[in-house]
Amino acid sequence: MDTAVDADASRLVKLFKDLHRHPELGFAETRTAGIVARELAGLGFAVTTGIGGTGVAAVLRNGTGTTVMYRAAMDALPVAEDTGLDYASSVTVADADGALSPVAHVCGHDAHVTWMLGMAKVLAGATDAWSGTAVLVGQPAEELIAGAQAMVDDGLYGVVPRPDRLVGMHTAPAPVGMVAAAGGPTLAGSDQVDIVFRGVGGHGSMPQLTTDPVLMAALAVVEFQTIVSRMIPPHETAVLTVGSLQAGSAHNVIPTQSLLKANLRWFNPQVREQLVGGIKAVCNGIAHTYGVPEDQLPQITLPGGCTPLVNDENLCARLAAALGEAVGPDRVLTQLPPVTASEDCQLLKGPHHDVPLAYLFVGVADPQVYAGALAAGRLFPYSPHSPDYRVDIAAIPFGAKVAGHVMLDLLAT
Repeated sequence: MDTAVDADASRLVKLFKDLHRHPELGFAETRTAGIVARELAGLGFAVTTGIGGTGVAAVLRNGTGTTVMYRAAMDALPVAEDTGLDYASSVTVADADGALSPVAHVCGHDAHVTWMLGMAKVLAGATDAWSGTAVLVGQPAEELIAGAQAMVDDGLYGVVPRPDRLVGMHTAPAPVGMVAAAGGPTLAGSDQVDIVFRGVGGHGSMPQLTTDPVLMAALAVVEFQTIVSRMIPPHETAVLTVGSLQAGSAHNVIPTQSLLKANLRWFNPQVREQLVGGIKAVCNGIAHTYGVPEDQLPQITLPGGCTPLVNDENLCARLAAALGEAVGPDRVLTQLPPVTASEDCQLLKGPHHDVPLAYLFVGVADPQVYAGALAAGRLFPYSPHSPDYRVDIAAIPFGAKVAGHVMLDLLAT
């Protein structure tokens, strides 16, 4: 298997660089999905496209046996890349208002796709080494915490069989060669929250004639901080972040409304309810203070969210043992503390809640760069979603090998 990936490495690197140069935002991964569909169909997979918008599902049946679903996220982020790479993204897209936004793969989903396609070629070329059904999923809109549920809602399980196991992998800014396969609670639940304050617009010189939605939004951002510090028990994990405040377009005009985009992270469902309830109480309280009528109180919607990701202990232990034999046991981490990043991979289970999940992390940082960061007192050389996030080229064949070892172990004859 390793020999097969090494022989395919130059193609995989070329494919990765192409995906990196052409990032696409969630639910707009048309080009990426087309590449996934073309490559998998060429390997003999039965491919269905357009699931949940731009999702791709591919099935390769090879006799009787277990069914394993492997998922790769496809979307990028609205971030301007600052890596200096000769294949860095220069893509921009227009938003609903016509403003241009940069787009870049600064979370490694281009590597996710490449790893899956490299692994798929291994499976297609080694059918004598496994038996069962491989289901590969190119998922849209992971960053929006919406793509997995969209695929399930759009009939994913009308075109693919129920899996016996579900596997996903993500890049991590750890050294190339390292893998984490840790059981138990792994990633936090998450909710996206949109809050619209409605007021009365007017001239900036006469604020007494207005009801200022910018002021209300600004007060809300500050008061939100008391929800975690004063409403949530100190031993619980809770994060409330406001990532965007949008309002107005002129210096001397008080607009009629403002928009806050917030994000929640939690492990305990009761904490989630406290966060959502606290947001509503703060926003309505501010609106009442400034005389907003009942029919114009803030509009609060939750456009996307996911439950916490919990890895199956037994499945992760099995894969850790298999990967230990493949890459060395000293390179496989089997214990990690839960982190407040989130994923919607687990939602691909749909109605099949009892399907065991293994969500692995694969190191993608140049080991020397990583060592330099540690020597400088930093935990990692860069973090996901930052403009300088990068996947070292050596991680491309390595990740494909990890994916291949995982799938061949689970589908072994």
